[in-house]
Amino acid sequence: MKKILSIDGGGIRGIIPALVLAEIEMKTGRPTALDFDLIAGTSTGGIIALGLSRSSGEGKALYSAADLAGMYEKRAEEIFPRSLLKDIVSLDGVMDERYPVQGLESILEEYFGEEPIGDGLTRTLVTCYDIQNREPLFIKSWRKEHHAVLMKDAARATSAAPTYFEPALVPIGGAIRALIDGGVFINSPAVSAYAEAKKIFPDENDFFLLSLGTGELIRPIGYDEAKGWGKAGWAIPVMSCMFDGMSDASNYQMEIFLGERYVRLQTTLSVASDDMDNVTKANLEKLKGEASRLITRYEGEIDAICKLLTS
Repeated sequence: MKKILSIDGGGIRGIIPALVLAEIEMKTGRPTALDFDLIAGTSTGGIIALGLSRSSGEGKALYSAADLAGMYEKRAEEIFPRSLLKDIVSLDGVMDERYPVQGLESILEEYFGEEPIGDGLTRTLVTCYDIQNREPLFIKSWRKEHHAVLMKDAARATSAAPTYFEPALVPIGGAIRALIDGGVFINSPAVSAYAEAKKIFPDENDFFLLSLGTGELIRPIGYDEAKGWGKAGWAIPVMSCMFDGMSDASNYQMEIFLGERYVRLQTTLSVASDDMDNVTKANLEKLKGEASRLITRYEGEIDAICKLLTS
């Protein structure tokens, strides 16, 4: 059996799947990268996928899932630094990116250094969109053309969410690509990960796929509220609708493709904010609480996953 892990996008809400994986690692006693034949991620999920795959240089994982959860908790305000001046100049993300990119890039440099994606512990896939060539781009660690792409550059590209951060310029295959967050076309990369696994392992008929969400949006958008919105009003809400809708569609398709060999661990955000950039201490605690409730709710499924991973 070949095992696949898919992690959704969702900004600071990435702390939820990171904590779920920390629970799994605690129960298996093994790093995630050694238990999955392919790890795929979009946006914040792409950062987690790359972090899990980062090698210590001795065939061991440099970071645990708990380490990555700690990154979100401790460094959130560096990734999404709020500035009244920036809010005014950007009109809260309407006229310019909402956040300067230096904080994010500094953290990615710290965590990934000059490590190429091809040196990861397992096959790793992150999603981006090329705005110059107007096409999706899947950065694949096993693809020769992508082998030398630096993890920090792949992480920067997959997390370059429009209106939040400026596009990333990444050298790939002798060309400089202008890339943005893969969430604009595929917030949950589960279906694509499964398709890639079928290509990588053409003789394999037995697949298991674990898909991790970052919290399902339940905040309604009322008709009376939205009917007067123009481009500025829809700038942020339309992205949340796209991300949530694509994740739901992916979940439906994977249930058809794999049935019981597919597990989706997701929770509704009934307490925490669904904003991708709400990094207040109060909201981070609420996100941790959402993760804890998800783990409790799916305790049986998580135990079964751990048993499968260690068998």
